[in-house]
Amino acid sequence: MSNKAEDSIQQNLWASTADLHTLRNKLLDLFCQLAYQEGDFVLSSGQSSCYYINGKQVTLHPQGALAIGRFLLSLLPTDTQAVAGLTLGADPIVSAVSVVSAWENRPIPALIIRKEAKGHGTKAYIEGPNLPVGAKVVVLEDVVTTGQSAMKAVVRLRDAGYTVNSVISLIDRQQGGEEFYQSQGLNFEAVFKIEELQQRYRQLG
Repeated sequence: MSNKAEDSIQQNLWASTADLHTLRNKLLDLFCQLAYQEGDFVLSSGQSSCYYINGKQVTLHPQGALAIGRFLLSLLPTDTQAVAGLTLGADPIVSAVSVVSAWENRPIPALIIRKEAKGHGTKAYIEGPNLPVGAKVVVLEDVVTTGQSAMKAVVRLRDAGYTVNSVISLIDRQQGGEEFYQSQGLNFEAVFKIEELQQRYRQLG
């Protein structure tokens, strides 16, 4: 095998082999290169913004998904019994974490919360394995602005009898989400604050 081919393989293995510090830095670069855009946008919250983050450009990227799964798994409390999130943004995130958890011999099921109840069959809001009442579930999100999207998942999970104390997001836009979660008695953690992402974006040019 040529050195060029070997180097290419090594470059593609970072998501599975890098330590967590390197993994975080690589993820930050992916978000800057693939997901972050500047311009005039209207967010799902209805707010206007001079920038937009399309998280799915990274969460559905092969190395991005694996890196996210590994990094978020490291942040979960040891007693976590499931991860969950509101469709559509959280779907690839909870799936990645669940798959990586099985690989790491720490199997954690994934739950997907519908925005509307399914129109047939069980008419359920929550898709995924049935868990014991009181099971400890962590809600995951790609980008948090006001916090309302992930809160819908929290409410549905609590209504189903699960215990939800934490929300973890890949990116915090720092527009009130953290304060909102605190007011609801939830712990909140973000992998990246928007300031760090924007600073790195400008460094990369």
